[in-house]
Amino acid sequence: MRRAGRWAAALSLLIVTVLWIAGLGHAPTGIAAAGRLVALWSADLLLIQVVLMARIPWLERSFGQDTLARWHRLTGFSSFFLLVAHVVLALIGSAERAGTGVLRQVWELLTAYQSMVFAWLSLFAFVLVVVTSVRKVRRRLRYESWHLLHLYAYLGVLFALPHEIGLGHDFRSPAARGYWWTLYAVATASTLIFRIGLPVWRTLRHRLTVDTVVTEAPGLVSVYLRGRRLDRLPARAGQYFVWRFADGPGVLRGNPFSLSGRPDGDRLRITVKSVGDGSARVATLRPGTRALIEGPYGRMTAANYSGGPVTMLACGIGVTPLLALLWDLPYGQGKATLVYRTRHPHDLAFLRELQWLARERGVRVVPLVGPRLSDTSWLPAEYADYSDAEALRQLSPDIADHDVYVCGPDPWTDAVLKAARQLGVPPGRLHRERFAW
Repeated sequence: MRRAGRWAAALSLLIVTVLWIAGLGHAPTGIAAAGRLVALWSADLLLIQVVLMARIPWLERSFGQDTLARWHRLTGFSSFFLLVAHVVLALIGSAERAGTGVLRQVWELLTAYQSMVFAWLSLFAFVLVVVTSVRKVRRRLRYESWHLLHLYAYLGVLFALPHEIGLGHDFRSPAARGYWWTLYAVATASTLIFRIGLPVWRTLRHRLTVDTVVTEAPGLVSVYLRGRRLDRLPARAGQYFVWRFADGPGVLRGNPFSLSGRPDGDRLRITVKSVGDGSARVATLRPGTRALIEGPYGRMTAANYSGGPVTMLACGIGVTPLLALLWDLPYGQGKATLVYRTRHPHDLAFLRELQWLARERGVRVVPLVGPRLSDTSWLPAEYADYSDAEALRQLSPDIADHDVYVCGPDPWTDAVLKAARQLGVPPGRLHRERFAW
């Protein structure tokens, strides 16, 4: 299935190239023609990027949000670099034909063609999105700010359209118009239906409101929500929603929070650690506050469980989806292990539930407390005598036969998965939930 996705993207680029070749006889050649080709590739990848993150349910189920996000990032940066190449080639080609300098040509293009104003606005929007998507920059931003800035990509797509129609020689043949309008229609419809329409419909249908807010540990709260027809909400243990709470200013800023309990048709529970403005506000929610939902998302559910024993490894707030799965998965008595990593003893949460699971279902709970050994290890410092793989083997000797579920910060999760692969866990039995944005 994943190979099919890559082939579909390659096929779309091939179609664009063929259409460009077919139109060579009706447009300038040389540098200008090369500039048009990279612009077409850029536009094609941009629209594919929009479809990838449109939250189309069957795409989510087939590939998983992790894979789609990785493809989204790859196509996004590729599209931007091709766009920059188009700008450079187009200016050089235009200046060459006009016999003027490049800077003078920039001014003449801005004043001669109204659609060029939209083209520059589109470029500015994409520059803003790309710069804030660089990891070092992104880490300095609050999630809410980054998410809001990321929406400027839609403005970039919108501003690019007048320029493409007004000056694009490669949009004038019937075949080219048919292809591009179809691609634009698919991207637009996907966004309107699945990013806007479906969340609005589910919010109105289920009418979720805050029931109670419970403190689980310092800086950690659980929110219980009630609503209508929750048995018809297609949510499963291990999934997450993007949540917006109607508690005042900032209601449109969404935050992704995992379900920390198995949906029972009556209530939902999320657990949130105070790490930013959005998550800190959750602790102050009052009963009756309306919740706007987008989701559910995520493939780390019982649907991908192959049966048999289970090993789960959680770091900090990453325990929330794994706790929900411990309640939900049909593993046998004494066939589940939870390795629960925290920095301080008071960070351990859900002790009462974990004790019940240990007593009634034989879950083996292994707390690992203390500062981390290093940035490349998942172990606490007191386990310095062990390698990552050796420690994992000690905790779960027959782990190669287990389904392994991992949730935590990306560097920590990567270290766990690396150790699990070294111990022979098949890729199909490695399940991760990204806990970063």
